[in-house]
Amino acid sequence: MKKDYIALDLETTGLSPKKDRILEIGAVRVKNNKPVEKFACLINPGIPVPAHITQLTGIDMAMARSGQEIRPAMEQFLEFCGDSVILGHNIPFDFGFLQQNAANLGREFPCMAIDTLQLARKFLPQLPSRKLGDLCSYYGIVQTRQHRAWEDASAASMLYQKMAEEFGEGQEMAFEPVRLNYKVKKESPITNSQKVYLNDLVKYHRIELNVALDTLTKSQASRMIDGIILQYGRIIKR
Repeated sequence: MKKDYIALDLETTGLSPKKDRILEIGAVRVKNNKPVEKFACLINPGIPVPAHITQLTGIDMAMARSGQEIRPAMEQFLEFCGDSVILGHNIPFDFGFLQQNAANLGREFPCMAIDTLQLARKFLPQLPSRKLGDLCSYYGIVQTRQHRAWEDASAASMLYQKMAEEFGEGQEMAFEPVRLNYKVKKESPITNSQKVYLNDLVKYHRIELNVALDTLTKSQASRMIDGIILQYGRIIKR
């Protein structure tokens, strides 16, 4: 089993790396099977936090607004991770968001990964549920809070070690990292001309936007402009 890695977890506003936003990043650096360093960061997504996400995580809009912008947060997290092996529960989900946001910075996220969900499916098929919380209950791993990024990252690390102790002998390769792939297209930030035009549309039609314009990509801004024009019409100059 790997003894050195970065265990990580994200909370997000939805399921799509291209449409939804990262809400929280949590990670723990593990050296020789011991946690040695923590990373925890709330992200201001620039859009409303869906009610079901607040209900699940406890993160409301007031908390989210206190968070960092995604670009500096991602820069810090990329430095924290370096080229380490990453680990998480259903890690391909987190990897998609991280790779997309890294690509927006012209960077790449580490792609060698261990997925504790995949391990649980292989070695614990008899269990009725392989959700992280249920697996932690099965192994007696205490979680102070579920569905918060750092706590779930830490729990995934402990789960990996428990499963490796129980099933690792003779199955060493199953506990080794594998390469993840997620196709990304770099998204350019909103242009100044798009910002000006969006602001003009909003004022002209007297509507309110529930998104911070600076958090939009160029393609998102274009879709928003098209949507406003389709619903309300163009600006008519007199």
